[in-house]
Amino acid sequence: MFRQCPGQNTQFWKPSDIFDVPCANCGNAVEMFKDDVYRHCPSCGTRLANPKMNLGCARWCQHAKECLGYDPAEVAAVPNAREGNAGEVPLAERIIEEVRAEFGDDTRRIAHALAVYDRARDILRSEPGDPLIVLAAALLHDIGIREAERKHGSAAAEFQEEEGPPIARRILERLKVDEPSVVRICRIVGSHHSARYGETPEFKIVWDADLIVNLAELTGSRGPEEAEAEIGKAFRTRTGRGIAFVLLAARGAKAV
Repeated sequence: MFRQCPGQNTQFWKPSDIFDVPCANCGNAVEMFKDDVYRHCPSCGTRLANPKMNLGCARWCQHAKECLGYDPAEVAAVPNAREGNAGEVPLAERIIEEVRAEFGDDTRRIAHALAVYDRARDILRSEPGDPLIVLAAALLHDIGIREAERKHGSAAAEFQEEEGPPIARRILERLKVDEPSVVRICRIVGSHHSARYGETPEFKIVWDADLIVNLAELTGSRGPEEAEAEIGKAFRTRTGRGIAFVLLAARGAKAV
């Protein structure tokens, strides 16, 4: 599976490479990167195709099936054909269903999980890491919040890390994820605030994806120079740090 299309120049980014697309279902503005094939709406969870992504090369490229996860010639006449990787997306969608069930009507936390998942996908394009571990941990990293509030009366980080792994394990075992992967995912869920189990490549990607989603909190009360210094210290991957700087610049440009 290609992490990014060789035809999409992602070496250099500028603020205009990040843009908003209205959700066809709820109308919410969904932020997309120029090389996204799709992204989830943070409000309702609908998967939206990137209207600026040019996949015309898929009609002739010999690697189209590896890149997209399906053969365009085989599904051209099939309505609602899924974008993305055929092996990755179904499991991710099933985990999303489990996250929705766990959080119930808490749409804010569902939206946060989906946003972190999407940002983790962004970082995976350029950073090494096992996609299964990264994407599952990104979706499940906050899964212990409601149980922490119920048992401890608090969503403090230490309670999230204590209550999250057992719930994540139940979900992953129900979905027949292999035991070594379950262990690795649960370690990230159980240390996503503290890094107490060490910083694997997968942990670093999830850490940065979560930070990017919380970028407004990270930079909201700081000036541009102080915000940049904070980003420089906080992020674990070069790609995550770069995305954060681009988002900071884009949001600054929008505010002008």
